[in-house]
Amino acid sequence: MVVDTRDRILAAAADLFKRQGLPGTGLKQIAATAGAPMSSIYHFFPGGKTELAEEVIRTSGAAYGAHVIAIFDACPDLLTAIRTAFDAAAHVMVESDFVETCPIATIALEVAATDETLRIATADVFTDWIQAGAESIENSGLPLDVRRRLFVGFVNSLEGAFILSRSMRSTEPLRSACHMMLLAAQAELADHHAPRSQ
Repeated sequence: MVVDTRDRILAAAADLFKRQGLPGTGLKQIAATAGAPMSSIYHFFPGGKTELAEEVIRTSGAAYGAHVIAIFDACPDLLTAIRTAFDAAAHVMVESDFVETCPIATIALEVAATDETLRIATADVFTDWIQAGAESIENSGLPLDVRRRLFVGFVNSLEGAFILSRSMRSTEPLRSACHMMLLAAQAELADHHAPRSQ
């Protein structure tokens, strides 16, 4: 099935990019992992590795962002959502032996200064996360600029904690980042006399 082959290529590329980085992953390895002929990569992605990487960033990034927002939407209040999101991230890290992290973090670090097409793709994904996140906590009673600031801080904290946790093979960075985000959220709620429920 044509769609299935394309999806397998995207899934294989996303996993390999996340684990090995963009420079460390070749198209032959992606094709082999996907169980697809090399020609199919160029069939679906005529622009080669850059086009494939851009699609991985946009699709994987959107899926991961939707997963995080679903956590926030399912929680009864802002503070619970922050705790739950960081707890879920720590659980995934431990279960994957500190391999599974944000699907675009590795690429974002690698391409920020070297590939404008991919930099824009990662920037678009992060921007979408922040916008969706700020909207998802509207019921916190905080003004939009404060909600946006909090979600920028959340993304900063989560992404940085992923890097440290992976390097240190410890969930301590995630727990520390969670603690700091809770303090920031509590301070914003107190400053704006907002109810603590979303």
